[in-house]
Amino acid sequence: MVIVIVGILAMFVAPRFFDANIFQSRGAADQVRAALRYGQKIAIAQRTNVDVVISSAAISDCGTQLVGGDVVCIISSSVAVPGKTVTFNALGQPVPNAADSIVVGTAPNATTINIEAETGYVH
Repeated sequence: MVIVIVGILAMFVAPRFFDANIFQSRGAADQVRAALRYGQKIAIAQRTNVDVVISSAAISDCGTQLVGGDVVCIISSSVAVPGKTVTFNALGQPVPNAADSIVVGTAPNATTINIEAETGYVH
């Protein structure tokens, strides 16, 4: 009986563990989220506007380095990510002061990253 249950579980669970797209999509979403949070913190610390530029290319490079006043986050082109620039002001608020969202990946493995108005909280 145990072997039958393990076999049934293996049929449904195993494909999720071997699909690299799920891991790439989640990793890319985590990188974008970290870059947005870093950009917001730098804007507050330096009391200036900071742009977080999100794009995709063959080679990913989503570091936490400030390049000419911008945080650049390049995600691997194997993961769907919109080319977008998010600006944070000296108070850490998004410019313009409105809620925003970024969808990283494709359904059903897509992750939505939300940016709150007023606070700029990224989650």
